[in-house]
Amino acid sequence: MTESDFPVVGVIGGGQLARMMTPPAEALALRLRLLADSPDDSAAQVIVDTVLGDYRDLATLRAFASACDVVTFDHEHVPIEHLRALSAEGVTVRPSPEALVFAQDKGLMRERLSELDVPLPRWRRVTSVSDVESFAEAGDGFPVVIKATRGGYDGKGVWIATNAHEAAEVLSHGQVPGFLVEELVPYSRELAAVVARSPSGQAVTYPVVETVQRDGICHEVYAPAPGLDDERAVAAQQIALKIAGELGVVGVLAVELFETAEGVVVNELAMRPHNSGHWSIEGAVTSQFENHLRAVLDLPLGDPSLVAGTTVMVNLLGGELEDIHSAYLHCMARDPGLRVHVYGKSVKPGRKIGHVTVVGRAVGVPGELVTMLERTRHAVAYLRGDIDE
Repeated sequence: MTESDFPVVGVIGGGQLARMMTPPAEALALRLRLLADSPDDSAAQVIVDTVLGDYRDLATLRAFASACDVVTFDHEHVPIEHLRALSAEGVTVRPSPEALVFAQDKGLMRERLSELDVPLPRWRRVTSVSDVESFAEAGDGFPVVIKATRGGYDGKGVWIATNAHEAAEVLSHGQVPGFLVEELVPYSRELAAVVARSPSGQAVTYPVVETVQRDGICHEVYAPAPGLDDERAVAAQQIALKIAGELGVVGVLAVELFETAEGVVVNELAMRPHNSGHWSIEGAVTSQFENHLRAVLDLPLGDPSLVAGTTVMVNLLGGELEDIHSAYLHCMARDPGLRVHVYGKSVKPGRKIGHVTVVGRAVGVPGELVTMLERTRHAVAYLRGDIDE
């Protein structure tokens, strides 16, 4: 058997998710082929077989897929009609367009999950301010959450309206194809359940994690979620497995959840490796990136168990410090137990340019989580230039 006999996985999108698929692909003797926008894209810097082109162009997608055994994604923005055309022509697309459409369109996702009796916020599609007002009047009144049905991520396309005037301002966004309104859920914290599922139906689930969001962007992840009782953890995992199975997801599915007094409620879906699972690179026996590759090729899935009691991940968002290499050297010398991941992106304020992970010891060690958070937060603050000691 030669290298050419091993499968080629095509990844559409050159971001950090594709970049982080590279180490497990090498370990599995797979070859990655990348469709990127620019040679400066995060993944294009490390994947040799990179094609530059527009993922919105069907001819470009056809030419790219012709040299791949299976096609998967770094993001969920490829036009669904193009993916349906590729599938009809015999290209293996995973997740399939029939599944991916529910990650692209929040309205379709809410409708399908409602049919499956998955716990959701109260919601409805809206086209006018009167629709929003009647929705608010039927529940607890304003404030309400208004979402663009397509195109939103990292807090974009999500607005909180405290009155009808603010709702009218949101609905005046002419470039948004559609809106839905949801109740403002009184949650205590945000959780995420990440699962991987193969075409043959095998599925594994990672420990449920707590995510800390600021301005719609994930800042911190604690694995497992501190203090989450077994009943709620299992309920969250069962919801994620049910969604993956019923929607026919192949690959990684991340289900973002609100924890409320009554239980867990589904907020969003992502059908790809997800920020809430980055901790798994060091903190799980098999990372989400490896299991995504295993799943799309229908290989046996790997063990998602924790390698230690607790893992903490803190995202590195761009700050004032543009050249972070010297800061990186300082952090590694100060705390060799850190794992610092940088994505090869230019530094812009608020832009995700990396993350820092610390793997701890047994669950319940007094003060362990606090100490781990201090270490990761200190490193991120130094890498951003917020502190100099």
